[in-house]
Amino acid sequence: MVRALRGHGLRIGPAETVDAAAVADVLGLADREQLRAGLAAALLRSEGQRGVYDATFDLYFPAGVGAPETARDGSAEGDEATPEAVREDLRERLAAALAADDRAAQARLAGEAVAAFGRYGVGSAPGSDGWSAHQTLGRLAPETLLARVLAALRDGPAPDTLADVSDRLLADEIRRRIQGFRAMVGTEARRRVAELRGAERIAERAVAPSADRIDFLAAGRDQLAELRRTVHPLARKLATRLAARRRRAARGEIDLRRTLRRSLSTGGVPLRPAYRLRRPARPEIVLLCDISGSVAGFADFTMLLVQAMSDQFSKVRVFAFVNRTAEVTGLLAKGGGADPAVLARRILTEAKVMGHHGNSDYGSALGEFAEHHLDAVGPRTSVLVLGDARNNHRDPNVPALRLIASRARRVYWLNPEQPSLWGSGDSAALAYAEAVEMHSCRNARRLGELITRLLPV
Repeated sequence: MVRALRGHGLRIGPAETVDAAAVADVLGLADREQLRAGLAAALLRSEGQRGVYDATFDLYFPAGVGAPETARDGSAEGDEATPEAVREDLRERLAAALAADDRAAQARLAGEAVAAFGRYGVGSAPGSDGWSAHQTLGRLAPETLLARVLAALRDGPAPDTLADVSDRLLADEIRRRIQGFRAMVGTEARRRVAELRGAERIAERAVAPSADRIDFLAAGRDQLAELRRTVHPLARKLATRLAARRRRAARGEIDLRRTLRRSLSTGGVPLRPAYRLRRPARPEIVLLCDISGSVAGFADFTMLLVQAMSDQFSKVRVFAFVNRTAEVTGLLAKGGGADPAVLARRILTEAKVMGHHGNSDYGSALGEFAEHHLDAVGPRTSVLVLGDARNNHRDPNVPALRLIASRARRVYWLNPEQPSLWGSGDSAALAYAEAVEMHSCRNARRLGELITRLLPV
């Protein structure tokens, strides 16, 4: 299990592994949930790693083996009942379990549902069969039980905690329970497939990555929300690293004359080297962000991250564009705690980032920045350009980017696409890469590494 967790980017050393073995020896295998909590305490370093850990733990310490008892008894795979009758029976019992918030019953129903509707590829080529959570949930459609569960809670004897809850809040609670049941179905499907393929293979391929390893371009709304929750912890970590780099840089280079003079008191051995002290000024940062289409989540996350780190820089200015460029530093400061999607909508509606069409035009945006906002760039300024460089086959206007680079201390382009896609289709990434340094930045972990390594101190 430790090897699988390391494969997902969790830093687990020999000491943590030995501690986990000691925990397992003390707790034993009788209480599965107690063992889960004990191993988590020994192996994990942050709450953000818990999702990957729980999914991996369920593969190596499954709740059962084979089909659930209820499915073997015929309640979910009976020969006499039609598939539609089985489906309605499961939905009826699931609605009751959701209304009662009976998680044990929900777990049993998840096993029955996967056994009844999740099998695929039976009788096909070896190795192509398995169990699908997506197929199971598509047939069972638990989301459509919301109204039925809400009615059951309102018509039945509701608990005191739900007596004065509005329908809207109660509906949100039911959606949370349904989401929990969906996770149970996913866990059960992975368990069944792991019995066929092996836990190591499924842990590598079927366990969702942690939030900081999710590709920006592939992240959904829930994953972007999870990413937003990592902004401030990541900002604190990066700020600490930048401050440490700044302290080291302040020492400067060795002053050879003073070092030799000091060595006279130690017989010519330079035991106490002397350094030329520096007074490095904090750098200025300019962000130039494409907020169109699928790259909007990447740009929004980076804007919020840099804003949270603003005390590490003497000045931060943010410019956004689709095909026109506008400064949005004020909007970002006012809505710095907003959801990235809300922030993107505010920028699109309140800032003039689009002309007569809504398609990306990097050439026009760079030209407008070079023409109207070049005063934001100076010899102490580091410019970060955020975008996939997909220009819809328009003029990339590379000279405008070269002009910006000639005024700035450094210019880096962070591209959320993988390098193998640069230059394909309508991408002008290779043309821009000839003018400035371009780096692939596909997830939050990579973004943190680049900011720590590239930004000056």
